[in-house]
Amino acid sequence: MVFKRRDKRPLWKAVADFFWPRGGWTRAFHYVKHRLRRLPDPPHRIARGIFAGIFVTFSPFFGLHFFLAAALAWIMRGNIVAALLSTFVGNPLTFVLIAASSLQTGYFLLGMGTPLGHTVERSLGGKFVDAGRDLKHNLWAMFTDAPADWSHLQLFYDEVFFPYMIGGVIPGMIAALIGYYVSLPVIQAYQNRRKGALKAKLAALKEKAAHKADVRNKPD
Repeated sequence: MVFKRRDKRPLWKAVADFFWPRGGWTRAFHYVKHRLRRLPDPPHRIARGIFAGIFVTFSPFFGLHFFLAAALAWIMRGNIVAALLSTFVGNPLTFVLIAASSLQTGYFLLGMGTPLGHTVERSLGGKFVDAGRDLKHNLWAMFTDAPADWSHLQLFYDEVFFPYMIGGVIPGMIAALIGYYVSLPVIQAYQNRRKGALKAKLAALKEKAAHKADVRNKPD
């Protein structure tokens, strides 16, 4: 295949690259910033895409952020590529902060106390583990006589997923609005500067072509 890697990475290397890219997170950030500025679309559409991408990173729908960002950008008539690139805001370095702020806000809005202190039956990390085990067990139960048990998944939904989903709206909206209003003038300035540079270059080429034409037409 054309895009298949010649040297297949071991699993540990793939996991390590996910948490720390080969060029480092600084290089990855500058790459995304460069791509966003050079998108061929009006600044307001690119900024809307950035808004969509940042907003969905505060949702608990992990694995679906790309699809949600594209859908929200399409609804907002924003740039879909900008939305996909902006989901980079949700990365292994920021997910802890995003999850903590979303859960804390959700618990506050729902009057549930604090997520770290809410350990009626299990710790927060334990609820993730138990929900994963329930899901695996119930999928296996579909093809066997084993009884399905949804208790841990129900606990996970009530005490993690639902508060995360509700609480992620406010910090997600704040972060997305900051991304929109910061990126809009930056992209406008960059595109205006680039247009000016292209016009100057075109004018120089025309002047050079006119000079060559004058030289050819000049009588000996």
